[in-house]
Formats: sequence, structure tokens, C-alpha cells
Amino acid sequence: MTKLLWLLPLSFLLTACPFESNMPLEKAPVEPVDSSLLGFWYGIVKDGSDYFGIEALEISRQSDSLYSVIRYGKAVKGDMILPDTSFYTAYSSRVRDQSFMNLAALGPDGKPNKVWYISAYSLSQDTLQVRTVTETFTTRKSFPRPEDFKKLVLDMSQNRNIFDELFTLSYRKIPKPASFKP
Repeated sequence: MTKLLWLLPLSFLLTACPFESNMPLEKAPVEPVDSSLLGFWYGIVKDGSDYFGIEALEISRQSDSLYSVIRYGKAVKGDMILPDTSFYTAYSSRVRDQSFMNLAALGPDGKPNKVWYISAYSLSQDTLQVRTVTETFTTRKSFPRPEDFKKLVLDMSQNRNIFDELFTLSYRKIPKPASFKP
């Protein structure tokens, strides 16, 4: 299973896998790009063991309703440094009062994969908090329509926590470093 650290896209965790779906929450983008999400976001992640991760997100506008997301990751485990960079196309949607990012990883050809990752996000001043829907959210991985997936997220979130709280990620908005390289 693809290992990710994010968002919203985001999408993505150091040692756990986020929920993968064949459908996003919306068939197509319905919300315009939120300019307050655009920029360079930096965070340091600790997963509860001795595994630390250094993570940065670069979010830019791809169109009026699509985001381009680059996740620069570097993890430190003992004396090993593991680089990891991922590219996504994404768009936002809402389930009641919660904002979600629908993310599709880009393949080597630059085209989105058919697998979707869903992350809730909230923005407060210069801090972006991302909560990835947990892999154990449901055993279903395939939905006939986005509306079915969205209804399941709504129903399940009313009954229990669908997010992996251990891997809630927080990022601070900073100017992009001039020599930042993945």
C-alpha cells in the first residue's frame, strides 16, 4: 500500500496508510481555490516512537478550482535520512462544516492516479492542521458514485472519530526557502 504523509491532500502519514478510495467526495471541483491555502507550509512530525519526520507542503493554484500540491518529506530514523517527495492534484469539498481535500497522486507520466486520498483540514492564521481519514474508516474501498462516499463519511463521522488522531499534522506557513531541494 502506498505510504504517504498528508493532506490535503493532502494526505499523509509516516508509518500508517491513509484511506484509499476509487472516488473523491465530489465528482468534480465545486469550490474555488482558497488563496489562504497557497504557499509553503513546514512541519515536524513525531509519530509516538523514535521516528521523526520533517515535512513541507507547497500548495499552488493549478486552475480556478484545482490545487497542485508537492509534499517534500524527509524522515530521520536512527542515523538514516529517508527523502520522500510526492506530487498531487487536489480540490476541496465540504461535508457539513468540515473542509476536506480530495487528492490524487500524480504518476510518473504526470497524470493523476485513479486512487483518491481524503484529508480534513482547517486553517487558523498561519497554521494548517491536516487530519487524514484513517485506513480503518471502512472496509469498503470502492463506491459507485461520489455521493455514496460522501454520505458514508457523513454517517460514520457522526458515530465515531474517522481520523487518525495520532497522525494529525500541523504546518506553519513560512516563506519558501531559496535553496529548498527535495
